Amino acid sequence: MDEKDIRILKTIAAEGINSPDKLQEATGIPKSTIHYRLNQLKEEGVLENDIMDMNLEKVGLSITLISEVWAEFEEGYHDRVGEKLADIEGVNQVYFTMGDTDFVVISHVTSRQMVESLVESFEAIDEIRRTSSKFVITTVKDEPRPINDFEFETLATALTDD
Repeated sequence: MDEKDIRILKTIAAEGINSPDKLQEATGIPKSTIHYRLNQLKEEGVLENDIMDMNLEKVGLSITLISEVWAEFEEGYHDRVGEKLADIEGVNQVYFTMGDTDFVVISHVTSRQMVESLVESFEAIDEIRRTSSKFVITTVKDEPRPINDFEFETLATALTDD
C-alpha cells in the first residue's frame, strides 16, 4: 500500500464515495489509476465489497483497543470530556455510559506505540481520573450496519405505526 492507496481509502471513508469519477475529482488521481487501485484493493481484500467496506486488519489497523474511562463528575462533564476524547487522533467511537464506567472508547490502531500514545492522550485530559484499556484478541462479530442484525418482521413491528 502506498500514499495513493491511502488517499483513495481516506476519501472513500471520509466522503462515502465509491464512484471512480467522484474519487478522481476529490483526489486528483487519474481515473484509470483509481480503477486499477480499487481492483487491487479488492483483490487484496482491503475493500470487501462494492460499497467499499474496509478490512481494517488488511489496511494495517489490526489492533482494536477498548478503553474504559472514568472522569471527575461535574455539571456537563459528559459533553466536555466526551468531545475531548472524540477529538483525539485514532479514536473511532466514544460512548457515555451508565454504571461504573463513564466512557467507553473504541480505537483501531497499528501498533503498541499508538496504544501508548492514545492512553497518554486520554490521561492528559484534566477531568480524567483513570483509564483501563484492553486489546481485542479475536473479533467474533463486527457488523457495520446494525440493521442487518434484525429480521425484517422485528423491525417492521418495532419501527412502524401499524
